[in-house]
Amino acid sequence: MQLDQYISDLLYRYECVIVPGFGAFLTQYQSAIIHESTKAFYPPKKKLSFNAQLTDTDGLLANYIATKEMIPHEDANTKIASYVRFLFDNLHKGTPIEFKNVGSFKMSEENTLQFEPSYHLNYLTSSFGLSSFTSPQIAREVYKEEIAAIEEKTPIAFTPERRASFGWMKYAAIAVIGLGMAGFGGFKYLKNIEEHNYAAEQEAKTQVDEKIQQATFVIENPLPAITLDLIKPKGKYHVVAGAFRIQENAEKRIQQLQDKGYTKARLVGVNKFGLHQVVYGSYSDAQEALAILRNVRKEDNKTAWLDVREL
Repeated sequence: MQLDQYISDLLYRYECVIVPGFGAFLTQYQSAIIHESTKAFYPPKKKLSFNAQLTDTDGLLANYIATKEMIPHEDANTKIASYVRFLFDNLHKGTPIEFKNVGSFKMSEENTLQFEPSYHLNYLTSSFGLSSFTSPQIAREVYKEEIAAIEEKTPIAFTPERRASFGWMKYAAIAVIGLGMAGFGGFKYLKNIEEHNYAAEQEAKTQVDEKIQQATFVIENPLPAITLDLIKPKGKYHVVAGAFRIQENAEKRIQQLQDKGYTKARLVGVNKFGLHQVVYGSYSDAQEALAILRNVRKEDNKTAWLDVREL
């Protein structure tokens, strides 16, 4: 049985994949990281873990196996139970179990499951094609400090011979000051012109605004107001009642569920197999969804299962 392959396929799309009677594989988003010593960059990924306490079936794995192998749902559950017995038999004998691209298991001395995740695959689809890389640290030169050090070692001094040659510079300085004063006067004149233009522009804008405010617009045949009440169900945990090839059958199933009191029953769209999927309801809390699923299986539909995805 290709259980490891089925689990690997589902981990790309779901945060929780439960193997009934064995445990649950969980994924958690991990941001991109930089290794301090090696300067290696790693892309975002799904961090994989295992919880041996979550053993109650949610129907996800059995439904996927039934679809892949084209067998009844009950036969898929039987296959899973048989494989779980095989796993525990080998683990209690001390034989490690390897799930390809998922991780490995072994039994500790305290008779508890120990899981070591595999790092061969990144189950975060948004990081597809991204790999780790190493970038050397950038060495920046502080030129300012170097110049200061050079100035301390090599001070600049004027000799008497050069000092005499600077006599003509005082006349040049006077000329520069005169040009500067003239330039300042011209700048002030231009600034006055700009201020005058800006004031005129603001006055024109004020007059236009007053004309617009005085204008009156009359619509002879106004359209009637329409009020739309839109209710968007929240939650990514969907308790699935069934999937139908014909949409009319799906709508009939929704009406049947609502007549039974399942007021949140609705159609959540078409899945990748082209089937119209009907749910008892959608929930934002995983524990609440599992509680609803157990109640539905007990009172209405033994083949109901949990679908975890954003719509």
